[in-house]
Amino acid sequence: MAEVSALYRYPVKGFTPEPHQELTVQADGRITGDRVLAFRFASATEPEERDGLDYWPKRRGLALMTFPSIARLRLRLEDNQLQIRDAAGDFSITEELDDAGRTRICEEVTSWLRTTDDAKQLDREDVLPLKLVGDTETSRFQDRGRGFISLHGEASAADLGRVIPGAEDNRRYRSNIVISGTGPWEELDWQGRLRIGEVEFTVEAPIVRCLATHANPDTGDRDAPVMPTLVKEFNQNDPTLGILLLPDGEGGPICVGDPVQPV
Repeated sequence: MAEVSALYRYPVKGFTPEPHQELTVQADGRITGDRVLAFRFASATEPEERDGLDYWPKRRGLALMTFPSIARLRLRLEDNQLQIRDAAGDFSITEELDDAGRTRICEEVTSWLRTTDDAKQLDREDVLPLKLVGDTETSRFQDRGRGFISLHGEASAADLGRVIPGAEDNRRYRSNIVISGTGPWEELDWQGRLRIGEVEFTVEAPIVRCLATHANPDTGDRDAPVMPTLVKEFNQNDPTLGILLLPDGEGGPICVGDPVQPV
């Protein structure tokens, strides 16, 4: 039987995940504590509107798609305190998320980015100064105004990894839910409703992937051409891996080890 093998939330939009043994699915289709903060460019500190909903386009803030070097950063959000550190141990900052702390975090992250291959992007018009926005509680910085919860199967990533070494690393795909016990690409055929533990979902759409998947989760190097490989080697019209879900009803907790089955 298929089951949950890993759960992740992403407290800061576009940055690396926090692994968890349990996550809470909210009735609005989001994960508690997921994408509650974002580093936005100076010209993009207020949301845009799309289909009557607030929308924060990722191209107008720090995100792996355009700043692959941030894959090297690890973070932890706890209470009202954010820690960010370089996996190599060259950079670390921990601050309370008051105005002064947010300013220091933005200054230090900007200085760190100046040491990376992405430095030149900071000199584009209206990028600096960065601003860290979000209230640490409201999940609002998803790629889509409606939100959604993302899921993919380990077997799908492993099948892609047969063609591109390193592409089997599930962290590349930035899903909230990773599952085991399914065949390669099986989840793409799911329709209708799905139960994970005691929470039921509606399968909404497949996930078309972006350049974030090309970034090595440890080094930040773009070392795996995931998008063209999905199209050319797997005969896809669009580079697709994983599915989007919305909960039925009020949501609830999901845990590593929970069974996953169509309803």
